[in-house]
Amino acid sequence: MRLTAKGRYAVTAMLDLAVRKDVGPVSLADISERQGISLSYLEQLFAKLRRQELVKSVRGPGGGYQLSRQANEIFVAQIVDSVDENVDATKCAGRADCQGGETCLTHELWTDLSQQIHQFLSSIDLASLIEKREIQEIAARQEARCDELIRLPAQELEA
Repeated sequence: MRLTAKGRYAVTAMLDLAVRKDVGPVSLADISERQGISLSYLEQLFAKLRRQELVKSVRGPGGGYQLSRQANEIFVAQIVDSVDENVDATKCAGRADCQGGETCLTHELWTDLSQQIHQFLSSIDLASLIEKREIQEIAARQEARCDELIRLPAQELEA
């Protein structure tokens, strides 16, 4: 099974938005800095997320992105699906040509596993993730680190 960086980054970025839903629009540059994801890559992902109406953009000063609906209405599987990611445990990418052009002995097992994983991800919404203490602690640490990085250049200018 492979969930590539595209799917992982999309879920991470959406979770970042969900954690900060009360502060207003969040810039992709801020997400990029906190999560260590390339800004250009985030722009590509957010174009797809916007087309699937998972996020909305706010233009102008203080603009950025927001969730398009409540965090409890956005599920991890929707995010993964929206960026054209496929959670597939088969080695044939679901084509059933795993063994010399024919279906292998374990194809159905891996297909069933793929479906179970998708079903599992369909049951997890962003709200349930941000309720976890560990997620809140990580988000607070990331925010503090970014605040510290912003203060450092200002202190250097004063010196």
